[in-house]
Amino acid sequence: MSTTHTQPPARSLPIAAGDAAPDFVLQNQDRQDWKLAEAVKKGDVVLCFFPFAFTGVCGTEMKCISGEMAEWQKKGAQVVGVSCDSPFVLKAWAAAEGFSHDLLSDQHRNVCKAYGIYWADMNTTQRATVIIGRSAEGRGKVKWVQTRQPGNAMNWDEVLAKVG
Repeated sequence: MSTTHTQPPARSLPIAAGDAAPDFVLQNQDRQDWKLAEAVKKGDVVLCFFPFAFTGVCGTEMKCISGEMAEWQKKGAQVVGVSCDSPFVLKAWAAAEGFSHDLLSDQHRNVCKAYGIYWADMNTTQRATVIIGRSAEGRGKVKWVQTRQPGNAMNWDEVLAKVG
């Protein structure tokens, strides 16, 4: 079971390249803690925020992530999906679709708010991709951000080109 963790403050505008990446701990679909601070020690981290499990564009994006995992790994990147769904929903979705990567549950909306990509009208995260590298001090630093309108999937070649 996850312990209580300090959550980063909310921001009104989307995070930008060059900003310090708000640190966080979220549970993955197996209810295991996933820590950004630990992940950035291993290389770039690609956070793929998506609004809802079991929906069309979200499913397409997550299938592409799993399908292209070797390409991400060649570039030294760890890619995770982040949504406001519960770990239980994410586990069922990962099992149904065969996803091979972590899906993180931001069910309290703290992380999407800290990254400035909370979609208040729908009480969920916007669709966004955030690439985080490691700063000279060893902390997460935003390298690249892209927010997208609902229904617009990420451009995989563009994201992959920004990693590494």
